[in-house]
Amino acid sequence: MKICIFCSANSNIAKTYFSATEELGRWMAEKGHTVVFGGCDLGLMECIGRTARENGARTIGVVPTKVEERGRTSRHIDVHIPCDNLSDRKELMMTQSDVFIALPGGIGTLDEIFTVAASATIGYHSKRIILYNVDGFWDSLIAMLDDLQQRGFVRGSWRDHIVTATNLEEIKRILGFL
Repeated sequence: MKICIFCSANSNIAKTYFSATEELGRWMAEKGHTVVFGGCDLGLMECIGRTARENGARTIGVVPTKVEERGRTSRHIDVHIPCDNLSDRKELMMTQSDVFIALPGGIGTLDEIFTVAASATIGYHSKRIILYNVDGFWDSLIAMLDDLQQRGFVRGSWRDHIVTATNLEEIKRILGFL
């Protein structure tokens, strides 16, 4: 399975997020999954690429020109897919992946989550997004999505496209590995 990881490229964040990312990367490698990620050498993005690759996973980095120009491309990439901008990156990541896991992240991660979810809601694909809710990181987003749905701004249920997991065991269950 090709699993796309959306996550922070910031390094000055809580260690617990790095621990969860390393655990996920090791599991993905053990199971023979391919990691698709943004290809940057910072934060959780570097952590998932390094951990997965060091444990035997194949990694696909979808790297925007600006990341390359700044010399921030991860050295833990087996397949390097260059792209012009973030819109291209999201499109390439969607076509390369079977499922998406969103680790803690900021504006870029939110953009990726909602691009994939919006595409699914109008029928471009049926791929799911898993919010990896490490230490309640996504609680406020989950509350916002519930509020949008309650107010009638979400057709159906947002949970048809986005599911939540608080630990690796729940991710395994969602993906059908338990």
